[in-house]
Amino acid sequence: MARGWEADPSASFVKRLGKSAKELGTSENRDECPDIWQLSNGDIAVIGRDLTEDYGSRLPEGVVLGSGERLVVIPGLMLSVAKADIADA
Repeated sequence: MARGWEADPSASFVKRLGKSAKELGTSENRDECPDIWQLSNGDIAVIGRDLTEDYGSRLPEGVVLGSGERLVVIPGLMLSVAKADIADA
């Protein structure tokens, strides 16, 4: 059965949304994870800590992780700062 949306692995990174972890002081002065990026096809790539196993058994009702999906966590500050870079619907 086909899924309604498929990630396109050929899409390229276009621009960072918000600030880097280094700029926010969440990376111990190293430019590393986490991060949020807009891709060339309009999709969003999120780099964070993989907590799929930690949250998998306690997802809210109706929330399902499909095959090939992972649950990642980023600092709330990172998303708040990115808000200015995210277009309104």
